[in-house]
This record gives sequence, C-alpha cells and structure tokens, in this order.
Amino acid sequence: MDLMQLDKHLDSTEQVVEEIMRIHRSLPPRPGIDEVEAGKSLILNVEKEDQACLEAIAKQRKSSEVPGELFMVLQEMKKSFVQFRSKEEKREALKLLDLETAHILFDEFIQRASNCIASPSSNGSAPSRPPPSPVVRSDFSEKPLVRPKEMVSRDDSFVTKAKSPLYSDGFAAPRKPQIVDSSLTTGKFAGNEGEKLSLIKLASLIEVSAKKATQELNLQNKLTEQVEWLPDSIGKLSSLTSLDLSENHIVVLPNTIGGLSSLTKLDLRSNRIGQLPESIGELLNLVYLNLSGNQLSSLPSAFSRLVRLEELDLSCNNLPILPESIGSLVSLKKLDVETNDIEEIPYSIGGCSSLKELRADYNKLKALPEAIGKISTLEILSVRYNNIRQLPTTMSSLANLKELDVSFNELESVPESLCFATTLVKLNIGNNFADMISLPRSIGNLEMLEELDISNNQIRVLPDSFKMLTKLRVFRAQENPLQVPPRDIAEKGPQAVVQYMNDLVETRNAKSLMVKPKKSWVQMCFFSKSNKRKQSSMEIV
Repeated sequence: MDLMQLDKHLDSTEQVVEEIMRIHRSLPPRPGIDEVEAGKSLILNVEKEDQACLEAIAKQRKSSEVPGELFMVLQEMKKSFVQFRSKEEKREALKLLDLETAHILFDEFIQRASNCIASPSSNGSAPSRPPPSPVVRSDFSEKPLVRPKEMVSRDDSFVTKAKSPLYSDGFAAPRKPQIVDSSLTTGKFAGNEGEKLSLIKLASLIEVSAKKATQELNLQNKLTEQVEWLPDSIGKLSSLTSLDLSENHIVVLPNTIGGLSSLTKLDLRSNRIGQLPESIGELLNLVYLNLSGNQLSSLPSAFSRLVRLEELDLSCNNLPILPESIGSLVSLKKLDVETNDIEEIPYSIGGCSSLKELRADYNKLKALPEAIGKISTLEILSVRYNNIRQLPTTMSSLANLKELDVSFNELESVPESLCFATTLVKLNIGNNFADMISLPRSIGNLEMLEELDISNNQIRVLPDSFKMLTKLRVFRAQENPLQVPPRDIAEKGPQAVVQYMNDLVETRNAKSLMVKPKKSWVQMCFFSKSNKRKQSSMEIV
C-alpha cells in the first residue's frame, strides 16, 4: 500500500511526524460546516420522501382484470426503483459525511501525536531527536492558529481552497473551513461557468444562503437533471425576496415553500411541476409568479390568498378550468393562461378589478363571460385560436380597452356595442370560420383605431362610418370578396380606403340633395279625391 509506505523505515521522531503530516495532508479538503448540515438534512429529507413513496405504492390496489403476479412484479419494481433512486440521491451526501468523519478521526490522531511529542515518552526514554522548533506546548487550546489567507470548503464552486495551516509543533491544525462571502456575490449563484448543482450542493447553498440572509437567488438552469425536488430546508430562506428556479427538471415543490415569507418574485417556468402545495398560499408578499411550461392540471384553493399578486403566468400547462378563486386576486394586473385546455373563464374574473392584460389564446373557450365588462381597467384582451361564437355586449363598458384580438375563432358577427369601446387602437377579427359577412355599422366610432384586421372572412361591403377611421395605419382585408371599396383601392393602403369611403358617402349625399322627391301614388290619389270633394260642395252651394 503506497500511501502507508509500510516498508519505509522511520528512525526518528522527526520522520514519524513528517509521515503523520503527509498522511493527514492526503485527505481531501474538509467539508464546510454548512455542507455537513446540508448533508444530514438531505439524507433525512430523502428518507422521508422514500417513506411517502413506499406508502403510496403499498396503497395501490390491483384491478380485477390484472393478474396478481403481474401486479406484484410492478409493485416490486416500483419499490426497487425508489430504493435505487434513494441511494443515488444520498450517495454524495454520505460521501461528504464520511469525509467529515475521517477528518474528525484524524484530528484525534493529531492531538494524540502532539501530546506524545510534548511529553516524555511512555517508556521513560527521551526522544532520539529534539522536536521541531519552536518548543511544543501541551496546551493547544491557547495556541493561536496560523490564519489562512483563503478560506476552504469542499465545494470549490462556492469557495476557494487553501493549504492546511500548521501548529507551531509541525503538526497540521484541525481544518475548520468557513464559507467565503464571494460564494454568494450579490445573492446570486456564483459557480463556475457551465457547472450545475447536484442535490447536495443545492442543499449546501440553501444552508449558506439562510445564514447570510440572502435576498436574491438565481438558479436558472443551474440544477442537474437528477434534481427533481427541492430540499425541505428551502423553507429556511425567510429573507429571500427573489427566487429563480426556471429551466430545470423540478417535479414537485416541498410544503416548506410557504416559509419564504419575504418572497415577492418566484420564477418556476419550464420545469415539470404537476401540482402545487397548498402552502403556496402562504407567500402573501408574492407579486410575480411564473408557472409557465409545466404540467399543472389544477390550482390549489389557497391560491386565493395571493392578494398582492400582480403578474401570473400559467401558460403552456394542462389546465382544463380556472378556479373561481381567481377572482380573489384583486391586485392582479397581468394574467396569461394561453395554451391550456380551458373551456370557460369563470364569472368571478370580474373581481380582478386591477387587471390590465388578459391572454387566453390557444384554449377551448366557447364564450367570454358577461362579467368581462366589469373589468374597466382592461387594456389588452387576446383570445386567439378558440371556439368563441359571439362577444358579450358588456364589452361596451371596457373604457380603457386598447387591444382586442379574437382572430381564429367562430365569430358570426361583431356586436354594435363593441364600438362604444372608443379607446381601441388595435382590433383583430380576422380568420373567423363562421362566414362573418359584415362589420358593425358604427365602427366609425372607433376613431382611435390604428390597426384593423378583417382578413379571411366573407365581408363584401364596408360600412359608411369607415370614413371616420382617420388614424388607421394598418388595414388587412385580404381573402375577402370586397366590392366596396374595390379590391384595387384596398390594396393601396388604409388611408386610401378611408378616403374612398369618405368620397363615396359625400357623392351619395350630394346626389340625394340634387334629386327632388316625387309624390307617391297614395299622395296623388288623396290629392285627387280632395279636389272632387271641393267641387261637389261648391255645386251644392
């Protein structure tokens, strides 16, 4: 065994001391105190998770159509997989704790060796050679350690390493690492470029962040693929105001997530989260929450407690409905639920009295609730690619609406009431699949309109009031059988169309003034009968 060099002759105390020092230095750097705590916490966490999984497997019941032996094989495979995954998740933590145990043991050896040098030998004979200078003292508790210029830790992603300090007797002092502040510069992840955190490193980082009262933690795309859940210790980060865990492989959030009482921004987009814990309702200071690109099929009832939430992104999930509790989010300004399976927006949406932007594209909506008209603050409403057949008449109450996109739906017509939303700047009603044949006659009321898309419908004639759309800068009308105005006019641009409609109406009015009205046949008959009565009365006289 090369390390121990068993065949090497050590003839002096000095040689023995040097060999002891060499062996001690051969140990890997000692893990930090926070890492050790994180390792212990992680192992307990994994074991608790394993127990929950095994209990869930045990509760599963076999269907009458499945052979008993086949079901048993499946159960055993699930249990084995849980155990395998458990070992993998605990492997690094156990290795770290083993290293800490080795350091503790070696520290005891060093202490014993120091005592041997500082005192006469047990057989009464003096050492063959004097101990290294300066003279060794037996009271090591009073002997100051040589302070290293750099702190040490097992994980060089967060800290820098240093050589082991020495006692003045020549023995290595017990290595007690500390975490340097630069490991969490500005509260953000400061690891090596491209390096990703394992579960134990994540647990260690959480411990460090908790002790330093970190306020911002950016772990976007920083976790290895094996990190599917967060340690329970995440709840210790009570000072955290911003947490970015986006673009990882997280499957589940721990209940302790509710402990992040100061959190105002939480980004969980692009993970694999299927369900949120009820404790998320305890994040009462949350202002921004991004859950897009996950696998959510429902929202917890506690969601209604997030009354300070201003931005909520639920896009690209598997939500079939929005809960009634959504109406409790009175501070919500932006709601994005596009690319889900939502068939209905609840009437309670009217309670979102601060909402400015609502995006529900790529869903299965058949209608919008009448309560949409209660949201007087709404500025942007986008419901592209749904199955909406008509718009609610209450949209006339949307006094601040600037953009409306209902393209790629099944609209048959646009209600006249929409033209009372006179703040509209962009309106897209193109590509509807129910043969929309006309625009509302009072569309000219939308004098602020700058963009209008009516493409791919069955509209033949534009209403006379179109001439009032003097601010129109974009007009898309392709794939319509337009006759008024003619197609060549429409192709010249929006202002050419507005001018054409203006000239057409003026010409029509001028002609109507030039032609004197003719008496109708009924009027002529009445006039004739009246004359006859007058004549007969004169004859009688």
